[in-house]
Amino acid sequence: MEKKVIVIGGGLGGLSAAVCLAVEGYSVTVYEQGSQVGGKLNKQTGKGYSFDTGPSDLTMPWVLEQLFTRAGKKMDDYFSLIRIKPQWKAFFSDETTLELTSDLPFLFQQMKEQFDTEATALLQYLQHCSKMYELTQKSYYKKSLAGSEEMRKMHSMKEWMSLSSMKSVHQKTSQYIQSPHLKQLFDYLSISIGSSPHQAPVFLSLMTHSLLGMGSFYAQGGMYTIAEGIERLLQELQVKVHTNMKVSAIQYDNQERVKGILLQDGTIVPADIVICNRDPVTAYHSLLSNHSKVESAIRDLNKYPPGLSGMVLLLGVKGTYDHLQHRNIFFSANPQEEYEQLFKEGKPATDPTISVHLSCKSDPGQAPKKKSNMVVLTHVPPLKPGESWEPYRRQYRDRIIEKLEQRGITNLEKNIEIETQFIPDDFHHLYGANGGSLYGVAADRKKNNGFKIPCRSTLLQNLYFVGGSIHPGGSIPMASLSGQLAADLIIKDHAIIPVPTA
Repeated sequence: MEKKVIVIGGGLGGLSAAVCLAVEGYSVTVYEQGSQVGGKLNKQTGKGYSFDTGPSDLTMPWVLEQLFTRAGKKMDDYFSLIRIKPQWKAFFSDETTLELTSDLPFLFQQMKEQFDTEATALLQYLQHCSKMYELTQKSYYKKSLAGSEEMRKMHSMKEWMSLSSMKSVHQKTSQYIQSPHLKQLFDYLSISIGSSPHQAPVFLSLMTHSLLGMGSFYAQGGMYTIAEGIERLLQELQVKVHTNMKVSAIQYDNQERVKGILLQDGTIVPADIVICNRDPVTAYHSLLSNHSKVESAIRDLNKYPPGLSGMVLLLGVKGTYDHLQHRNIFFSANPQEEYEQLFKEGKPATDPTISVHLSCKSDPGQAPKKKSNMVVLTHVPPLKPGESWEPYRRQYRDRIIEKLEQRGITNLEKNIEIETQFIPDDFHHLYGANGGSLYGVAADRKKNNGFKIPCRSTLLQNLYFVGGSIHPGGSIPMASLSGQLAADLIIKDHAIIPVPTA
């Protein structure tokens, strides 16, 4: 018997769930309030420049390969990936630099010359990160988990002791790495998923392996081609994708079971199952505000605080800046102060770490000749309830530009031809991100054991969530995997029963 599924939101989690369910015979329709799908994975163009407004790279490409294979297709037929070399170029406050690369002999040589770090110590650290990755493949990335207790049952006692160590990512890194520069570099990988390295659980050291062990990739023509490729796959699977259609409410019956959605124009669309590609906190506020238990459900989510937000500048700039690579990090001179300000004081860092991405280094067609398309990201705390970042916009933007000029991107201000800014308010309004978070829920070993929100709603039957706040988390592969794993759970919960033929 056919089951009707509605997906609210066309982010990667929603699109991936739609693919998996359509392949299994479910009737799936996607409703996206914006003019195009992709969620935070989006693009902007102007004056010959093209900018990726969301993720600048892809790690763990097997996640997307798995999605297309599930539909009997080859990912390479929908978009092309190229390896980013080096993965990052790091600029430290004392003017030393490091190219983070999977070419380990070259990496070891740099670390010995620059920071007097022996290859043995780094190799031991990388082996630890690889072990965390391999163990999580058995559980964290395999199933839509409700928490650490469910994950524990999927491991031997010895494995679980390694994964559940009370040490943080920073503490484990410090066990192997003594150089302050390298600690700052590897800690940043936790920052880049919105979490504090001092609070992120040890198993998230796998981020280092996913970057160095597996590589960092760019989609030729811009990262948005990934969303376009998945949308084309959905069309081939005959999934209806409606853009510019806002959902006003989720409807349910007196048995607390989903029965459909209400569109902004008043249209009621029935459904057996609803998948919401939005942070549960904002979804409960905006789509289920009339439910008698909604405030209780939101309070239950307090242990899942939003991760970091950001200020993003899209800059079309005259010049090519030959000393920069595709992806660059300009580190704070005082990382401890930066973490204190971001995570404890809840205020923007006085001396922030800034990442600068120039996809034109790998894909020259993304900017006019002899010019650069800079995407500048600085992490800032998520919004507090009722707060706006608007008063800080101009001052913090100027601080970022000034620091980049001081650190070698000379004459940046006067070379800017076009500029677009995004602040936390924008991420909240555009994508329903709680607190304007870029990465969904913060992984905190004390508050939530490093887990994201389970995908099954506790408020309504047949309501499921996907996206960066849902297990296993933010980034392109994790958001897609949240949708794939949610689809697996839905197939288990709501199997289609074949109609007997006469």
